[in-house]
This record gives sequence, C-alpha cells and structure tokens, in this order.
Amino acid sequence: MNFIPQSQNSVDPVKLEKLAEVAVKVGLQLQAGQDLVVTAPVVALPLVRLITKHAYMAGAGLVTAFYSDEESTLARYQYGSNESFDRASGWLYEGMAKAYSSGTARLAIAGDNPMLLSEQDPAKVGRANRANSTAYKPALEKISNFDTNWNIVSYPNPSWAKLVFPNDPEPIAVAKLAKAIFAASRVDLDDPIAAWAEHNANLAKRSHWLNGERFEALHFTGPGTDLKVGLADGHEWHGGASTAKNGITCNPNIPTEEVFTTPHALRVEGHVSSTKPLSHQGTLIDNIRVRFEGGRIVEAKASRGEEVLNKVLDTDEGARRLGEVALVPHSSPISASGILFYNTLFDENASCHIALGQCYSKCFLDGAKLSQEQIKAQGGNSSLIHIDWMIGSNKVDIDGIRPDGSRVPVMRQGEWA
Repeated sequence: MNFIPQSQNSVDPVKLEKLAEVAVKVGLQLQAGQDLVVTAPVVALPLVRLITKHAYMAGAGLVTAFYSDEESTLARYQYGSNESFDRASGWLYEGMAKAYSSGTARLAIAGDNPMLLSEQDPAKVGRANRANSTAYKPALEKISNFDTNWNIVSYPNPSWAKLVFPNDPEPIAVAKLAKAIFAASRVDLDDPIAAWAEHNANLAKRSHWLNGERFEALHFTGPGTDLKVGLADGHEWHGGASTAKNGITCNPNIPTEEVFTTPHALRVEGHVSSTKPLSHQGTLIDNIRVRFEGGRIVEAKASRGEEVLNKVLDTDEGARRLGEVALVPHSSPISASGILFYNTLFDENASCHIALGQCYSKCFLDGAKLSQEQIKAQGGNSSLIHIDWMIGSNKVDIDGIRPDGSRVPVMRQGEWA
C-alpha cells in the first residue's frame, strides 16, 4: 500500500535526497553506533525513508520512526470521548526521554497542516494541548537541555502547501513550498554541507560579539511595541551549531538564521505586538498583543485564536514568562522570500522573536554543569511549553542596555546596527 499522494511527485527527488543527507550529517552529525528516533507526519514518508537510509549509511545503530496522521487526529475530535481530551500518551514520551538520556539522537520532521484544528472546539484543543505538554515534559527537558543531539527539518505536506499558496493547484503549491524549503535549508546549492559550515561561522561571529558586550537587557521599540527584556544572569548567546551534552555538535534547526539566549524570567517589562501569525498545534493565533509586569504576562489579546492563546498561557506558572529571546535580521533569506509559512520553524527565522515557557540551559555560561535550582536562581524559566512567536520587522529597533545603563544600538529598522 502506498500512502504517498500524487502531488508529492512535485518534490525534486535530488534535492530531497540532499535534505536527508544534510539532516543526518549537519543537523544531527549522527555518530556510528548511535540510535535515532524520528517523528514525522505520515505524508513525509519519502523523506523519512531517505533519512533512514543516510542514517544507516552513517553507521546508525537503530532508526525508529513514529508517525502522525491528520485524518486520525481529526477523528479524535469527531468521535473521541470528552474525557479523552485530558489524556496523552505519557508512556511514549517517557520512553523517548529514556532513549535521549541514553544517547539516542532525535529528529523531527515538521509539516503538519497549521490550520488542522481551526474548526474544532477551542476548549478541547486547549485541554489536549495541556495534557500533551504535561506528558511530553520528560522528553522536552532532554531536548531543551541539549542532553542529546537533535534536529528539525521540514517536508512540504500538501495541506500545508495549499495554505501557503492558496491560489495554486495542489501539485504546483507543493512544488513551490518544496522549492522554498530547499532554498531555506541551503540544499539548492552545489555543496550544502560547505554552505552550512560558512553560515554557522557567521552566526558564531554574531554570538561572540553579543557575548562580549554582556548586556543586562534588550529594549525593543516599534509599532505596538515598547518592551524591555532583561537577560538572565550569566546568559550566553548561541546561534547555528551547538554542542550537546553528549559531545556531539549539531544544528538543531534547519533552517536557522537566529542568535538566541535566555531572558530573565522576572525582568521583562512593557508591551509587545506580534508581527506574524503564530501557528500552534493546529490553531492560528494572529495579532497577539501582550503586556508584561515583573516578567509575567498580565494581559493578552489576539484578533484570532485568543481563547487558545489564553489557555496556553494558563498551562502553568512558567507559561506566562519568557524562555528565549532571539535576534534575526529582517533581510534574512526567509524574510526576503516574502513567504508567510504559517510554520514557526520558518517564520521565526524571518523575524526577531521571543518564546513563552521553558528556557534552554545551554544558554548559560557552563550551562551543562548547572543544576535546575541554579538555572532558576539565575533567571531561567521552567514550563511545560516552549512556544516561539515573532515580534521583529523592518520597523523595530533594538538597543542593548549595559549594567551601567548605557545603550548600544543592536538593530535598526530590523537590521544589525
């Protein structure tokens, strides 16, 4: 039986093979003998097969794939019992956490329909999201703390492609989205692996400058935005490749254009407006406007998806605080493409962004040696969630604030100053 839609014939097989190779060699730097867990929508089967091939060619121990399916997800909302929406497969995530603890690599293929649950009961969506976030926490902690090497890449799911290119027939929409994914992932170049090495070096230079400045806070100003984001004590900026606790250097996100660090959970003040829609687990949340006091969101509005947004913010105490702040120039290739992807992996790399929830322990000096109590004492946030949303544009300026109160231009009109 073949699960692959005919529209997937629109995907360039040569570039798809290159994407699989980049995912294994650059994204994961998979080691000989290392196991790999892959999660993917079932329509991404062609990419899963190629990744599995390249993983075994690289000497993988065992590759195990888990699939999601849009029709099966919708069936739950149509036929599932009311009580089922407060449950999630904790046994599965506990197993994943155990695997990651023992050195198994993790690769996620993104490509779900961002609007899949837009017509479903927001209360049920919120309950299911909360249950899933709670169950997923053991695995999320291993990922966010970089216990192992991990990576996310994308595949042009037809339902996602039709959302991005609604005026095109499905095969053309899939071809266009595939082309955009390949360009953003640098696999349309003759030597993608060399291109990623150069790109990682450039991001490392940005991180090095920011780490040398030791800013106490960043001040974002622009339309609907006047936000001061205090930075965690002993924070460290990262971008591009990162070395996991198992000693393997990986590129967690492909594509990536960001440099990022950890805000101080108690030192965020002011208001901020989103500059792109947020697609969160099947719901589109647009025109987000929030106000922070003492690091906590005390007011949240959205023109669309507001009920889901507020349920997300009520996930736990840390859900209303920040776990990440990231800087991306407005001229990044993904922004320059002019495409709204409705997918955080791409849209966050077109714009400066912040993330609600869990921080990355990696973004502290000697973070691998810090206990959870030390991370909290230095301002790191803890939560069941980690959700990025976009606040940058060519109308947003950013100043770095030094401990003595002096200011340094970091970005002007969305570009590095």
